[in-house]
Formats: sequence, C-alpha cells, structure tokens
Amino acid sequence: MQFTRYSAVLATAAAATLALSACGSSTPTDSGSAAGPAAETTAAAKSWAPAKVDVWADLSMDSARSKAEYAPVGKAEKPWNICVSVPHMKDAYWLGLNYGVAEQAREAGVNMTMVEAGGYENIDKQIQQVEDCAQSADAVVIGAISFDGLNSTVERLAAAGKPVIDVINGMSSPKVTAKSLVSFHDLAQIAAEWVVKDSAGQPVKVAWFPGPKGAGWSEDGERGFKGALAGSPVEIVDTKWGDTGKDAQSQLIEDVLAAHPDIDYIVGTAVTAEAAGPILRDRGLTDKIRVAGYYFTPGTYTGIERGTVQAAPSDSTAIQGRIAIDQAIRALEKKDFQQHVGPELVMVTKDTLKDFDVSTTLAPDGWSPTFQVKAGS
Repeated sequence: MQFTRYSAVLATAAAATLALSACGSSTPTDSGSAAGPAAETTAAAKSWAPAKVDVWADLSMDSARSKAEYAPVGKAEKPWNICVSVPHMKDAYWLGLNYGVAEQAREAGVNMTMVEAGGYENIDKQIQQVEDCAQSADAVVIGAISFDGLNSTVERLAAAGKPVIDVINGMSSPKVTAKSLVSFHDLAQIAAEWVVKDSAGQPVKVAWFPGPKGAGWSEDGERGFKGALAGSPVEIVDTKWGDTGKDAQSQLIEDVLAAHPDIDYIVGTAVTAEAAGPILRDRGLTDKIRVAGYYFTPGTYTGIERGTVQAAPSDSTAIQGRIAIDQAIRALEKKDFQQHVGPELVMVTKDTLKDFDVSTTLAPDGWSPTFQVKAGS
C-alpha cells in the first residue's frame, strides 16, 4: 500500500460541503466472543475480522479487561440511518476512521452520514452538528472534541432512545450505549517505554506534545506518558498542548527547539512526529533528535520507512470505526454486543514495519473522504 496522495485528499475534505441528511436498547454481553453468539461474518468483512481486541468489563477504562476476537454481525436487518460526528478531517488519522465507518456501513447495508467540526476548538459546532444530524438518525457515533462537553447532548439522545457509540476519543457520560476505543493512556505508556528502552537507561531530555488540552484522549495520554517515565532517567523538559493541525504542531516544535536546543527526543501526536521531520532536517538535527508518535498515521508510516520517525504504536483506527458501526447496528437490532471494545495495540518500528497490516489502521491510497454512504451502494 502506498501513501502518496493524502495532501490532496485532505484538501478535498476541507473543501467538501457536508450535507446534513439522514445520518432500541440492547443488552451488553458479559462474556464470550466479542462478536456475540449469533454473529456471522460476511465475505467482505473477512478482510478484517476476526480482529483481536481487548474487552473491558464496563464503560470505565479502569475496569477489568479480557482478550477476545471480534466479528461483525453481517448484513443489517434494515437500512438504518447512522450519523457519525468527528472533530475534524485535517489529518489522515481521521481519514482512517472515515474509511472504517464508511466501508462497514456499506458492507452492512446501512446509511451513514459523517459531519466534521473543523477542529478541537469548535465544541459548540460539534454539539450543533450532532443535534442536527441526530434528528434523522437512528443511532449516533461520536468522536468527541471534549471528554465532558457533549454529555448533555448524549443524555438527550439516550432519553430519545437513540444508541450513542463513543469512538476513538472518549466521553465521560454514563449514558453512552457502547465504546469502540482504546486507551490512549496505554498508547502513550508504550511510547514512553520505548524511549526508556531506546535510550538504554541513559539520562535524556524529552519534549512531549500530548495534543489538545481538555480532550479525553490527550489527557489520558498525558497521564500514561508521564506515569511511565516516573523514576526513570528520562526528563520531560517541556509539555506543549495544542490542536493536531500540522501548522499548530509545527509552531509548537519550533518553540520548543528555541527554548530547549539540547533535547534528545520529540514524542507526541502523530502529527507532531510528521511535522518534526522537515523541521529537524532544516536545522541539521535529524541525527541528533529521535522522534516517536503515540499513535499511527500514513505520515508516521512514511517517517518510519525513511528513518525520520523511529516508532509509533497503532490503535487500528479503521477497525475502531468498523466496530463502532457494528455496535450501533447491534444496539438497534437488540442483539448482544460488548459494551467496551478496543483493538489490541501494536508497536511499529522499522524492524516490525514489514509485518504490520496497515489496512487495520489507514485508508488505502486514493481514498477520498466519504461523508455519506447510501444503503445498497
């Protein structure tokens, strides 16, 4: 798989006009296969399923976990309308999620409408988009801008009997129907443990870029990264919060290099890792400062190939999107579902890149952002 056209694809996403058209209560299973006892796997879905997943005992990240394999329910009983809301489409991480939800909706025979809020600063816009889209939706999938900021909206949707699936970022509302997401605490912890191992126990200085302040995923990443480094010889000399747009992350990197020219590592969002490459090259620092992301995108893939990024763990973004659509269908059709599921995490380095299945995480080359899927298309 090649990753050569993402700039053009994301420019198309930014220019797209998003049509806000058609975007039951079920019992979560307590144990057994994450697919549920009556699950069947379509031929189209076999490319990703069964997927190895972690299953949490309840909605809390702190609850007990078990291992399972996840397979989708197959064709939906009717062409449900599912609304999907995401913070933005400014980077290829969310393009991977877009690929997963669009393809799963198409394979399951349901309608899907996606709306994007344009950035993590636009919480009011996301709330309005969700409420508008939900009017004609049977279920809503939300990649939330804020951990707490959509709770009132989720409560209203739940009161109306509409399943709400929490995907990727995390929300604190106890009213969500199910979660398709991993622990960004664990992703950041894996990245921190890599730094400790890579530095061979030597004292080193790290600049840390967790993402936008107040987002559930980035706050979890902050706790995971700093917790894993406690008591180690790794010193975090600066923490820079900010939006995951490339311009914002580039400026943060420039600021850190001006203040701390002697750092040894840059670790942060995938966009941070992508943006660091040309900045370090222009300053002649490529061989001095090592770079890691704490999640995976086409930019980190290319960076690992080229040696400008040394490591990044994958959270199987596309599979999270697929599971979210399947959870929504199961909830609508009152079929068994796991309440909290996330794909197993995989650390990717140059040594492991050749064995990594990129289709679990990234949209294929040439994938255009898909904001609407019609059942039967």
